[in-house]
Amino acid sequence: MSIYKLKSSFQNLLRPLVGRLAERGVTANQVTLFAALVSVGIGVLLLANPQPALFALVPIWMLLRMALNAVDGMLAREHGQKSALGGYLNEITDVVSDAALYLPFALIAPFSLPWLTAIVFLATLTEFTGVLGVAHGKGRSYEGPMGKSDRALLFGALGALVAGFGTLPDWTWHIQPMACVLLVWTVVNRVRAGLAPS
Repeated sequence: MSIYKLKSSFQNLLRPLVGRLAERGVTANQVTLFAALVSVGIGVLLLANPQPALFALVPIWMLLRMALNAVDGMLAREHGQKSALGGYLNEITDVVSDAALYLPFALIAPFSLPWLTAIVFLATLTEFTGVLGVAHGKGRSYEGPMGKSDRALLFGALGALVAGFGTLPDWTWHIQPMACVLLVWTVVNRVRAGLAPS
């Protein structure tokens, strides 16, 4: 089960807004790049100034970013803006944005840079294996249990904890290896989906 399964309901809520944006000439690629720039900006801010209160930006932005990701996809599919460039931008900016938003947590005990680096690497691998399904004649794979939306929920919750309590409890150290296991499981599930008979 993945939070991604709720995507259709989320899109229905956003559809009127997407229609208005399309009427005003906003493009899917503009939304994609805007979301990436803000994600990197927040990541750089937190790395440069890891004040606990600033980590409140993470859950707020994760929710807004999920909305923007849905908006750019709907603009592309439902308003004739689908393009090869948009496909590349979506995949590249997602990986860059995730890395920018995850790595600042390495500065918050009991998290550490080696574990966060492993999480970023495995998260990138999940997106890579998801895309490979397209190359083999299958659709883009979104299997969980630790897809992009699930990771957004996890790191959003961690950001809220840091902002609320000024640190993370010692027991949260275990979230790092658990996240890695779930990411490896996600990679396996996406490979299986790509290899499954049509």
